[in-house]
Amino acid sequence: MPKYLWQVSYTAQGAQGVQKDGGSVRRAAVEQLIGDAGGKLEAFYFALGDHDAYIIADLPNVQTATGISVAVGSSGAARLSTVPLVSPEEMDAAVKQPVRYRAPGAGAR
Repeated sequence: MPKYLWQVSYTAQGAQGVQKDGGSVRRAAVEQLIGDAGGKLEAFYFALGDHDAYIIADLPNVQTATGISVAVGSSGAARLSTVPLVSPEEMDAAVKQPVRYRAPGAGAR
């Protein structure tokens, strides 16, 4: 099952919700959202810095990840970035794929 990372930044509205309900309630809500979509929550961490939370989940496909991202983003409570994750084994297979690439300004290869 494909794996995705969400980098989440709460709006003022979202931060107020976390402040009111607490972190465990937010994690449970995300876990239910992902489970209802046929996926599995792997990790949920709050953070300090550029983003307020990092979430890793297994999801059935990119359409599911996109649907969740759009639903969360349109709520107005959070901005998020969805990052498809690649396992070492998937990277092994990817680098073996034949790719013809010519860098800008470079001669044909």
